[in-house]
Amino acid sequence: MTDLAHPDRLAKIERMRAEGADPYPARGVPAAESIESVGQGAGDAEAPGPRIGERVTVAGRLLGLRDFGKLIFAPVLDRTGRIQVGLQKGRLSEWWPRRKWLDGGDLVAISGELGFTQKGELTIWGDEVQLLAKAVAPPPEKWHGLADKEIRYRRRYADLWTTEGVREVFQKRSRALSVIRQYLEEQGYLEVETPILHPILGGATARPFTTHHNALGMDFYLRIAPELYLKRLIVGGLERVFEIARNFRNEGLSVRHNPEFTMLELYEAQADYQRMMEICEGLFETLAKELGGSTRCSFRGETYDLSAPFQRAGYIDLFREHAGCEFDDEPAVRAKAVELGILKEGQAVDDYWKLMNDVFEETVEPHLSGPVFVYDYPVQICPLAKRKPEDPRLAERFEVYVASMELGNAFTELNDPAEQYARFEEQVALKDPETPGEVDVDYVQALEYGMPPAGGLGIGIDRLVMVLTGQDSIRDVLLFPAMKPLREGEVPEGEGSAGEGTEGEPPPEA
Repeated sequence: MTDLAHPDRLAKIERMRAEGADPYPARGVPAAESIESVGQGAGDAEAPGPRIGERVTVAGRLLGLRDFGKLIFAPVLDRTGRIQVGLQKGRLSEWWPRRKWLDGGDLVAISGELGFTQKGELTIWGDEVQLLAKAVAPPPEKWHGLADKEIRYRRRYADLWTTEGVREVFQKRSRALSVIRQYLEEQGYLEVETPILHPILGGATARPFTTHHNALGMDFYLRIAPELYLKRLIVGGLERVFEIARNFRNEGLSVRHNPEFTMLELYEAQADYQRMMEICEGLFETLAKELGGSTRCSFRGETYDLSAPFQRAGYIDLFREHAGCEFDDEPAVRAKAVELGILKEGQAVDDYWKLMNDVFEETVEPHLSGPVFVYDYPVQICPLAKRKPEDPRLAERFEVYVASMELGNAFTELNDPAEQYARFEEQVALKDPETPGEVDVDYVQALEYGMPPAGGLGIGIDRLVMVLTGQDSIRDVLLFPAMKPLREGEVPEGEGSAGEGTEGEPPPEA
């Protein structure tokens, strides 16, 4: 047992087993109804519904116990809601001596008559109680749940039922994925799966996680993006494909970054980045309506309207406005980088275009309230996008921003194999020496068979869910965010002991 296990609860388990009772029975209660369905048709105390007086069964977690001697009240929680149960000595005379076995946090099944208390609280008056699993760790401190965020992330299994609103965030996340699938399938897209283990890095520039395949005797990389495999499928004639993909990047942590994250990527033949703007607007608007009932959502103290059309702003225009110079004026950009502290005076620059984009991020992004499409990026930072015919310095690419945070990236896809090979060579030459890189010859060969004109769009699901649910950090929309492991016996900062007798919540009126 760990330090969370309470001695009094462990002692209760010993007494139960000594009396022949199993604190962890092998079978649950399949006949149990959801609490939500029990409440439907119950009405209220002034106008009781048709279910009042029925015998019902629910299964869930006891959130607290209020023992008045011959009467116990406790709320029970399942995935659909909570309901009060009332346990009376008169209805449970044989079981009553075992009531001391129960504690807040235990998993139970309660059967009994549905009714109301004198003060109008919907209540199941139990006539049968079954312990389904004994909780040896007490619930968090009374009324406050898991107040420390680090503990919440580490113990999501407790956070989900102790912290108000957490479960609803993840229910909305699940709903969002369903809405995305339905929206794209109605547009004629096919959901596909592509490899997570990649022999060659591609589709983005990032430091990968590396693993080794023993049978093949070669290294593989956890994918940083599924892009190049999805575009192979466009070559193959599938024409409209999407994947909700788990990606991995061996980089830092922040309120917007986790090393394992979820992306939506989609590709459509006979399309371009203008078509991808339409898809993006329609998807964001649909998600906002389905999850919140409105196109407006609140995030970090501001309200954003996700209804189409979004604002549009050119990359080089924004650069000129906020950086105060032209994007391709290297001396001026270098001077601005020094002014911003991105670059030291006299420091050598291996990749001017990365420096230029760092200046963009520092000077422009804070002004991108959005939703806004920033479009037509310098071609040097777009190795997979088609040049703009009217201005070959630029690529047909956009990024979509809300609250100064990038949520998505899209291209009119480059389908010229010779130019793609040259761009790959440039990209490999400029890679960080610590990041493996080589030209993906197989992808170029796929283009040599001919890829139709196409548009592609990638959207960060985690960040989008942050906006849609009003969560400040990416960790608040990931069930199990990356955390540094604790050593045995180490207690997270902010940890507090709940102790016995402190669990529960402010009692409803009985």
